[in-house]
Amino acid sequence: MTKKIEEKTKEKIGHKAEAKTEPAKKKEEKKMAKKPAKEDIKEKEPKAGGRREGAKGPFEWVEFKPKEIEEVIINLANSGYSASQMGMVLRDQYGIPSVKKFLGKKIQQFLKEHKLLPEVPFELLSLIRKSVQIEKHLKENKKDTTAKMGLQLTVSKIRRLVKYYRKVGKLSPDWKYTSERAALLIK
Repeated sequence: MTKKIEEKTKEKIGHKAEAKTEPAKKKEEKKMAKKPAKEDIKEKEPKAGGRREGAKGPFEWVEFKPKEIEEVIINLANSGYSASQMGMVLRDQYGIPSVKKFLGKKIQQFLKEHKLLPEVPFELLSLIRKSVQIEKHLKENKKDTTAKMGLQLTVSKIRRLVKYYRKVGKLSPDWKYTSERAALLIK
């Protein structure tokens, strides 16, 4: 009787062991499968917003020369536009699809070379503007807890960004965020 029980258990165990090894075998087969050669791999389609149309080719329709584009960028910088806003203005109003193709450098790099970058980076300045607006709102609506939470989140973003800019060297090591300083920067 014990032999029959042993045989049945061996059959069950053996059956389970085979069932467990089938997925393992498939994994090994996948690992062992030959990787496709470079010729076999198709070039991937660009993702959304990945490539501008006609960004490679010559821009025959653009009537501006690189010197004129530089002058336009300088004028826009002096009137208070950020680098991204300048890019949009150049694209929409002047018909210049890519400044980098004409000048060989990005707008930010061009501004840095001509010392036209603002003292406080644009991303930080926009967060500071947001915090000043929320503080102004909170003076009028003291019980607005959602706005208080929004202010806390904004201030923490500002502090993290300041820490990064200090580390990179875009801000001086003694630069600190305070609500009074923020109000003065915005005015």
